[in-house]
Amino acid sequence: MVTVNFVVSLDLAHAVVRDIESAGGKAIAVQADVSDPNAVRRLFDENDKAFGGVDVVVANAGIIRQALVSDMTDENFNRLIDVNMKGGFYTMREAARRVRNNGRIITLSSTVTQARLPTSGPYGATKAAQEIYANVLAKELAGRMISVNAVAPGPVNTTLFTDGNTAQAIAGFVQRTPHRRLGEPEDIANVIAALCSSDGMWVSGQTILANGGLI
Repeated sequence: MVTVNFVVSLDLAHAVVRDIESAGGKAIAVQADVSDPNAVRRLFDENDKAFGGVDVVVANAGIIRQALVSDMTDENFNRLIDVNMKGGFYTMREAARRVRNNGRIITLSSTVTQARLPTSGPYGATKAAQEIYANVLAKELAGRMISVNAVAPGPVNTTLFTDGNTAQAIAGFVQRTPHRRLGEPEDIANVIAALCSSDGMWVSGQTILANGGLI
């Protein structure tokens, strides 16, 4: 049973729902902008109404805005804060209140927090917040057997990464990665799935770098 959150990609969200249902699962799609705390509460309410509760939350909403610190506009900086830092917090807060005992909470950071490349400062700062959220929340939920972690992907072959980089820059990342390729969404999904399995229970309060050895 899965609740798929989306903001504007209605067709894509419904396609994910169909894939889950074709595999024998149950799913719904709910539109909610995570930068709005009321929308996040409604997202969880819709899930609880449909499925009676939640055991796993993956907070993966995020945007990238790249610029030198000196060139970052107020508009782009505020949007990073709203979606990444505030949105991550609103989702983690609601997850802390609603995830059942023995559950899992995963938030998405970024390898940028370690690489710290030029033009990545404000974005990296909002992603570093996810690591702090996860580490602190794991301690705050002590006694409930809820494992909380952050996963920090490297360059992944999605438009979130490719649209903001030149072909030369992408080739450079590929060359510096031991596997000589970009990550694929499945690579990150597999790490998250492992953390959410019974075998991943003992991993909590950690940031898992999933970047093919880039860092």
